[in-house]
Amino acid sequence: MSQLNNLTTQINRSATSPDQRRKTGVAYEQLASAYLQEFGLQPIASNYQCRLGEIDLIMREQNTLVFVEVRYRLRSEFMSPIVSINKKKQQKLRRTAQVYLKHHGLTDAVPCRIDLIGITRCKQTGVLMYEWIKNAIESHN
Repeated sequence: MSQLNNLTTQINRSATSPDQRRKTGVAYEQLASAYLQEFGLQPIASNYQCRLGEIDLIMREQNTLVFVEVRYRLRSEFMSPIVSINKKKQQKLRRTAQVYLKHHGLTDAVPCRIDLIGITRCKQTGVLMYEWIKNAIESHN
């Protein structure tokens, strides 16, 4: 749990510039990775990019390759971060995962799934809350 606490203190709540927003995004992705590692997932890569899009985290759970989209909101009163992942973003995630599999020669070799993880901060306590949805997007693998 201390890794999560250390990462939490690094996040700047007033991310306004694109560079600062990217740093904040990376910090939340690190928090999500640490959270998932507590459940036994092993990190493989982060911020995988290709011409079709980006995947925040690529992890392994036993023999399953897990592609993870991380979303965060400082306030979730109006909308869960998970809800913000629309059909277009889901298609980009699916296509980017397929490119990763093909590039690494894994197209039919390993089971895979696409998970979503939303991170919000509790308004009353300031504690980070995680919402993890396994196999949230059909990967067509």
